[in-house]
Amino acid sequence: MKRKILLVDNLHSIFKEEAERLGYEVDIKPTITREEAIRILPEYFGLVIRSRFKVDKEILDAASYLKFIGRAGAGMDGVDVDYAKSKSIVCLNASEGNRDAVAEHAIGMLLSLMNNLRRSDQQVRKGIWDREGNRGWELKGKTVGIVGYGNTGQALARKLSGFDVEVIAFDKYKTDYSDDYVKENSMEQIVKHSDIVSFHIPLTRETRQLVNDEYLYHFKKPIFLINTSRGEVVNTRAVLNGIKSGKILGAGLDVLETEKFPAIYEQEWYQDLAVNDNVILSPHVAGWTFESYKKISEVLAEKLRKL
Repeated sequence: MKRKILLVDNLHSIFKEEAERLGYEVDIKPTITREEAIRILPEYFGLVIRSRFKVDKEILDAASYLKFIGRAGAGMDGVDVDYAKSKSIVCLNASEGNRDAVAEHAIGMLLSLMNNLRRSDQQVRKGIWDREGNRGWELKGKTVGIVGYGNTGQALARKLSGFDVEVIAFDKYKTDYSDDYVKENSMEQIVKHSDIVSFHIPLTRETRQLVNDEYLYHFKKPIFLINTSRGEVVNTRAVLNGIKSGKILGAGLDVLETEKFPAIYEQEWYQDLAVNDNVILSPHVAGWTFESYKKISEVLAEKLRKL
């Protein structure tokens, strides 16, 4: 049987080119449905996906010849990794490809929040000239807590090195990771010392709804909160409560518990979130730049080569 790869999302053409150089046959079907995929997967050696549908037990059982799954992005969201591994299917992602994009997006959100750029822009357009009401904060001298020190957490720490800030990080699954850009710390120290907290962790049973009212209660100083990881890590109502109580000075959320319209309209927190001047929102695009589109494909192609 030929070594065929099924792409069910659009990737940069470089992945197909590199895969073919390695001797693979690549079929690109970006509009394929889940049901159609189940019918044809038995003939494929590899599956590459971004987020078209969940790769669960049903899909994996149908893919009897499958040897690897590649996800064009960070993490393996939507893939039953444990079950895939039980079937000796290798799971690959490409978090190295968009780590710089995510880190820059996080900094952009942070600087916009600290300098009230969203609110002041809207006011000036409406004829309001309020300098005192839009007085900003400087990053210099602040302590930035990074929760999760993988690819994106490390990229953020490197990019913050020119801002004269102290960067501390907590990663439950690592030890001895202090480097030129960050000091390893416990979660207790993150909560005690941080002026800014940025989340760079996968969605797991442990991290789901990690940021809730109780978690925020323990912070010793008012914080700016940035989440470019996964929406369900953060309880949105808890963030709004934190802003109301003064625990949170501003929040930058690239990801939300529920995403895309019209589903987001149905959430009890949406209207309050939409009108809050202390929140900046973006539609899960932190890792989605013109450059990362190519780099993600390059990373996946290189991992395929090593595989």
